[in-house]
Amino acid sequence: MIRFILVVWRNFKEYIILVLLLITSLITLSLNQKPEIKKVRAIAFGTFASVTSVVSNLINPAKLQSENDRLLKVNAELMLQVNRLRNYGIQNAELKGLVGLKDTSDYPLIPATIVSKSLNKAQSTVTINAGSSAGVKPGMPVINDQGLVGIIYSTSEDFAIARTLKNIDLKITVKDERSRVDGVMKWNGEDLVIIDVPKTYDIETGDRIITSEISSIVPVPLPVGFVTGLSKVETGIFNEVKIKPFVDFVKVENVFVLGIVQSKQKNDLELNFFNTEK
Repeated sequence: MIRFILVVWRNFKEYIILVLLLITSLITLSLNQKPEIKKVRAIAFGTFASVTSVVSNLINPAKLQSENDRLLKVNAELMLQVNRLRNYGIQNAELKGLVGLKDTSDYPLIPATIVSKSLNKAQSTVTINAGSSAGVKPGMPVINDQGLVGIIYSTSEDFAIARTLKNIDLKITVKDERSRVDGVMKWNGEDLVIIDVPKTYDIETGDRIITSEISSIVPVPLPVGFVTGLSKVETGIFNEVKIKPFVDFVKVENVFVLGIVQSKQKNDLELNFFNTEK
């Protein structure tokens, strides 16, 4: 044993002395309580820990891959949350508009959601999840925060069908909000138009069109759309005024049924007069 120690000492005595000196220095540094020594000791230990961490990561790619996978998962979860919040924001903006409309109206409003749509070229209709049990009746206007959507056509106990403004069977008396000119609006299969408007009437491109109080179907002013142009200008004595509706019938989801019961006697009288004139 002694021989072995002597052999080791002869061959590695420089390294052994160096290790002993380093250990002695570290023990001396750790026991020294002077502020300057404490500062040097903190820097040395911090540097050693940082270098150890970097070296550990470099020699452990599996750990890096695991951390990368975890961050990718967190990123995906955040994306889903952001997308969900955006959707909530859109719904909230629409519902806030509806609530604002409800607050400013003295008429009863029946909330409903559109459950199906039939948006064909001639007779567009929507089906809502509120029917006669909720107080919905044929002839009641359907609205959202943008304006008039259509008119209830038929009801069951829990559902109702409404003709939208883009339905050739629906005619509504409207008014130019600026000039107060009244006219009958209908869907001609291509455009929403006010028909048979005398050329002397004051209607200009960009004017807002609202429902007229003389209408038996919608006797309150509701936004309908704005004037985009005139047709049949060159011939005859009447213009046809093209209207772009405020409501986007493709995107609309939540609506209210305005609890106004039309005057059937007045409506029949006006429709008979209109049919006679036509």
